[in-house]
Amino acid sequence: MLRIGIILASVRDGRRGGQVAQWVAETAARRTDAEFALIDLLDHPLPHLETEKPALLTRGAYEDERTAAWAATIAPCDGYVIVTPEYNHSMPGSLKNAIDHLYVEWNDKAVGFVSYGVDGGVRSVAQLRQLCGVLQLADVAAQVSLTLAGDFEQSAFTPRASNANSLDLMLDHVVRWSGALASVRTAGRAESEIRARISGIVDGIGARDLDALRRVYAPDVVSFDVESPLQHVGVDAKLKNWAKVFTVFAATSYELRDLTVEVGGDIAFCHAFGRISGTLAATGEHADGMWVRATFCFRRIDGDWLIVHDQASMPVDVVSGRVATDLEP
Repeated sequence: MLRIGIILASVRDGRRGGQVAQWVAETAARRTDAEFALIDLLDHPLPHLETEKPALLTRGAYEDERTAAWAATIAPCDGYVIVTPEYNHSMPGSLKNAIDHLYVEWNDKAVGFVSYGVDGGVRSVAQLRQLCGVLQLADVAAQVSLTLAGDFEQSAFTPRASNANSLDLMLDHVVRWSGALASVRTAGRAESEIRARISGIVDGIGARDLDALRRVYAPDVVSFDVESPLQHVGVDAKLKNWAKVFTVFAATSYELRDLTVEVGGDIAFCHAFGRISGTLAATGEHADGMWVRATFCFRRIDGDWLIVHDQASMPVDVVSGRVATDLEP
């Protein structure tokens, strides 16, 4: 069943948004075409965005634990309803900050808006709609705009009947579009999972952890590595090669550049430039290593993306047989 997150954007003391979000959640709970979960930004205290790389480039690999927890809450949702006030003709900073911490988790989903304020919070929603294209979010046209004069008595929330009808219409559209985008999300989620797997290789090499690396490969993986023999068949042979690398280097790091991922069904193809560097065990000196062309073929096996084939190669001068080890990507 589709899962829709109801995001409560305000984190102020005495906020009205709690009543509004509860009204949305109670209305949504009567539906049978999706399940709804209330997501309160108060439960996700994020720092001001301070990472070196924007979320657009990290592609779901977050070092900060708070960001990772926020991503784990947002990612399972197929669509969203954002309940937002308007502060100084704008959305609240808490919401903008939370949005900017993530990227792939928003992609290819639907979103609707419930806004409130002196003028119904319409300017807050107008700004949010500008963000939707960048985030690859499909914003539905129907929205709910609640005014302080018409839908609140003092601090008590008393929505007008017309806004209850608008809420039903907006929820209809969010559920419909969330379902329509399901096939598009499947490919996007696969790419995120594969990139996380490749990040696992980078981390496993850095930690010199053969058990972590084993979890990335299929049992019958076939590897074309830069060292003899022509092929390494099976995960044990592949790990034997990594174990040899760890005897050469006392400390190891692995860098990937220009990673490209293409997914088709249960098969995915990736290519990048890779370089192993570190401290040489024999001399204690640092070695930058050499760049190789890296190719990975993944297959989804029992729900997990595993490498069934990889290849590392370097250009060779055919006449002299000399390997080009000094090329830079």
